[in-house]
Amino acid sequence: MAIKWGTDSKVEYVEPTYNFPLQIGASGEMSLRVENSRKLLVKVVGTEHGITQQQLVQKLRVFLMVHIKPYLAQLIKSEKINIFEIDEHLLRMSEALQTQIAPDFLDYGLSLERFFLTTIVKPEDDRAYQKFKELHFRQYADITEARLRQQVGMIEQETQAQRMIIEAQGLSQKRALEGYTYQDERGFDVAERVASNEAVGQMTNLGVGLGVMAGVGGTVGGMVSSAIGGIGAEAPAAPKDDTSDFEQRLKKLELLKGKIPDELYDAKMQEILNSI
Repeated sequence: MAIKWGTDSKVEYVEPTYNFPLQIGASGEMSLRVENSRKLLVKVVGTEHGITQQQLVQKLRVFLMVHIKPYLAQLIKSEKINIFEIDEHLLRMSEALQTQIAPDFLDYGLSLERFFLTTIVKPEDDRAYQKFKELHFRQYADITEARLRQQVGMIEQETQAQRMIIEAQGLSQKRALEGYTYQDERGFDVAERVASNEAVGQMTNLGVGLGVMAGVGGTVGGMVSSAIGGIGAEAPAAPKDDTSDFEQRLKKLELLKGKIPDELYDAKMQEILNSI
């Protein structure tokens, strides 16, 4: 039981994945049992008076190396086992090597009960080996990094989408509490832009602006357009004692205070006052 074995020199072969020459060592344990004592006496003991386990192992060492080195190289090549992943295949390689070597042991009257390949000695000081080792692990690192970037990007997009939804819900709730709609808010924006236009003093440009407000602003746009329409229209003068009409026109004009030029506001105010 537990007879140690190991290669006395490096096993040379061409690495099947990257196709570069490589030298490795191998070692492990095995268990032997005498299957045919006559064969053992004739082929191993011979004229000696006896044999110990140590002597038996010594005699079989050369025999084992002659067989296991080519078997190991052939197995790695036929199975296309990557040198950088070889430790994952030790058990399967042990079973395959035992199957190949067992008949050779039987020729000496010995049964190979157990055979284990436990260690592969890699040429860590070989520059070519180090180069291909870096390339091998780099490819997995690059793939992993790309996947991580993709996942991070998806998470950021989902976060941004959720943020936009939350902000939109917040604005919607704010409008509902303050009693206006999105269309009303757009109408406010258009009114402010019209009021800040330097050319708004010209009635033609003002009419265009009010048309936009009426189309976009809904409630606010219609209200402002009606106010200006009422101020600028050549309507028959209301009776001077019609207080209700005067107050309505005055309220409409007050809505535009700060949104139209002061000159236009003063002129319209004077026009209303003259109509009293």
